[in-house]
Amino acid sequence: MNTQTQFRVLVATAVEAEKEAVLRGLGNDPRFDVIAAGVGPVAAAVGATKALAAAPYGLVVIAGIAGGFAEQAAIGSLVVASEIIAADLGAETPDGFCSLDELGFGSARIAVDLARAERLAEALAAAGLSARLGPVLTLSTVTGTAETAAALAKRVPGAAAEAMEGFGIAAAALDRGVPVLELRAVSNAVGPRDRAAWRIGDALQALQSASKVLQEVL
Repeated sequence: MNTQTQFRVLVATAVEAEKEAVLRGLGNDPRFDVIAAGVGPVAAAVGATKALAAAPYGLVVIAGIAGGFAEQAAIGSLVVASEIIAADLGAETPDGFCSLDELGFGSARIAVDLARAERLAEALAAAGLSARLGPVLTLSTVTGTAETAAALAKRVPGAAAEAMEGFGIAAAALDRGVPVLELRAVSNAVGPRDRAAWRIGDALQALQSASKVLQEVL
């Protein structure tokens, strides 16, 4: 019996453009189902939950474009999450931000399948792609100022990228007991919102290339 064909992977993106980039990279590999789960942690969690309820999966991969933190992930590079963190899930206090973990109401951190994450980051680099392993933040409101970028970088040392869906999808996978990875292609720098500097096309091309490597690694 061929166990490889039984191992099914759900790849969850936010929007159709990301989904199409992933599909171009994967080709017609029957092991992978790719969905556009929705924008933001709640919509993405709902979309992923529906997909996970409809079929058995051995792995969930969150994939898409993202903002990269200065000196951590350049535009056009790739980030494989070492951890998925809901960076704005908590409370503001007179002394600063208090995370969900510090409040004692659960955790804003979800572990990834680290062994697979490390193999993927190594394979991306071996394929000649600029890639690194590091924390990926999930935010309901993406960063638009240098002050917020600096605060997030201080809150999560080594934070490499930020996006809007990872924690929601990862929570859905965790609920089902399915391991998770997050793969992001950097389209812009985290900080002041400058649409003219975004390179969405380059990031989607990087995502396509990374998806081909993902297929080979898995």
